[in-house]
Amino acid sequence: MPAGVPWPTYLRALAASMLAMFAGAEVVHRYYRPDLSIPEIPPKPGELRTELLGLKERSSEVQTSQQ
Repeated sequence: MPAGVPWPTYLRALAASMLAMFAGAEVVHRYYRPDLSIPEIPPKPGELRTELLGLKERSSEVQTSQQ
């Protein structure tokens, strides 16, 4: 194997890096949840507003907990 690393060590490192990659992709996907709804009438130019849904929920939770 590369640099004289034994197969089990190489496979463990490969599995750990793939697991970290998939976990990171899942975290990003949950934070930036895509809005998959397609409106029947498309918005006019300049009308489309994008929001970070995860950030919006977190800020509303903070406001309710402070009250």
